[in-house]
Amino acid sequence: MLAYSYKDYGAPDVLEKVDVPTPTPKPDEVLVRVHATTVSAGDWRARSLTMPRGLGLLGRLVFGITGPRKPILGTEFSGVIEAVGAQVTTYQPGDAVIGFPGAGFGAHAEFITMPEAGKLTRKPDNISFTDAAAIPFGGTAAYDFLVNKAKLQSGDTVLINGASGSVGSACVQIAKHLGAHVTGVSSGANVELVRSLGADRVIDYRTQDVIAAGDHYDMVVDTVGTLPWARAQHALRPGGKMVLIAGRTSDMLFGSLKAALKGKKLIGGVASEDRGVLQAVVDLAARGGFKPVIDRSYGFDDMKAAHSHVDTGRKRGNVVVRVAEQPQARKAA
Repeated sequence: MLAYSYKDYGAPDVLEKVDVPTPTPKPDEVLVRVHATTVSAGDWRARSLTMPRGLGLLGRLVFGITGPRKPILGTEFSGVIEAVGAQVTTYQPGDAVIGFPGAGFGAHAEFITMPEAGKLTRKPDNISFTDAAAIPFGGTAAYDFLVNKAKLQSGDTVLINGASGSVGSACVQIAKHLGAHVTGVSSGANVELVRSLGADRVIDYRTQDVIAAGDHYDMVVDTVGTLPWARAQHALRPGGKMVLIAGRTSDMLFGSLKAALKGKKLIGGVASEDRGVLQAVVDLAARGGFKPVIDRSYGFDDMKAAHSHVDTGRKRGNVVVRVAEQPQARKAA
């Protein structure tokens, strides 16, 4: 099979299109022919080894000290099951699925194996393969932080920083679905996009003060790491919560203590990649409560160009890579 692999950290040019053996599913695994994947922020960070200041060594420990531990990137995909292991009973060849290897990577390839009980679920018939591939990374992060960790409630007022990105655009939609009043922060070029996602108000950070005097929220969500606690605290009501999806190392390490001293809360950590979270987001998308934003779609031969676009830091929502022509899939039972 064809796949994109890399041996050294760096710019998109480190990627090579290579021919590697097609994996064979273990007894409890399925083999999926990948139809579409994405280039996510996780792929960018792993490929370039770009880490928050002070976490460079941790990045090496996670991704590989002398070189990449996972040579094939790709955190999410949609596709069709090609074969199943002898013990698999949930799926059969021809099933259309959505998968989230997450930190396990491996989706920038024509085929990938996944455990039957892993982060895999059937693709609803009313979701295209392109949209399906872009659901897991941003959707699960938004859902896990807002619903599971921060316990967002109907009627809460929420400020979402980075509202036009993969995670941010999902946060806007999920927060609105839950009944929150949403203020999104983006550049002027993305104001209409964020408004179209349901935001009640949009702040252009280039021309407006994000933390304007007198504006207070029940929750402030930072998805891009440009709104440190030192600033965000002034926009929180007493007892308010800051949700740190991306941020400074000092806030990640000491933010909870700093917030507690001010009578507020800071919620950080790593988003869950649990299958239950994936299923909840896919179900929400099937009901029309969430639709991933697609910035650009590239062919498999243009994988480096897709990475280069993500490297600019100006992508809106998700960047999708079409790995194969749309396969014929069995309709979900």
